[in-house]
Amino acid sequence: MFEKLEITAMAQAMASHAGARLGAISQNMANADTPGYKARDVADFSTVWQAGQKGGGMRATRAGHLGSTAQSLTPEIIASHGASSPNGNSVSLESEMVKAVEVRQQHDMALAIYRNTSDIIRASLGRR
Repeated sequence: MFEKLEITAMAQAMASHAGARLGAISQNMANADTPGYKARDVADFSTVWQAGQKGGGMRATRAGHLGSTAQSLTPEIIASHGASSPNGNSVSLESEMVKAVEVRQQHDMALAIYRNTSDIIRASLGRR
């Protein structure tokens, strides 16, 4: 029921994007001392969401629709630009910690949107 609402689909996509980005951040932090390791990051959620919404023509609501090109919001890992240490490693633990806080806030926002939407639907159905 909830997956048909666009706002819940967006909240779910935002939560999964936050998980993917946190995975990239944790890999960066784990490889902070690995020589030659280049820090990686995931594209912003707005970029990923807009790319998923652009389908050209009418948008299908289900994969079974004619001419449907079901698009997934799978973020791509992109190289982040930053200064490298003498051993070629480009991970900055400080910037990774800041990114981790941003990701936590994004995930919390996605959960709050989902929770509030479900509360509104329950209230409208008289099931509080």
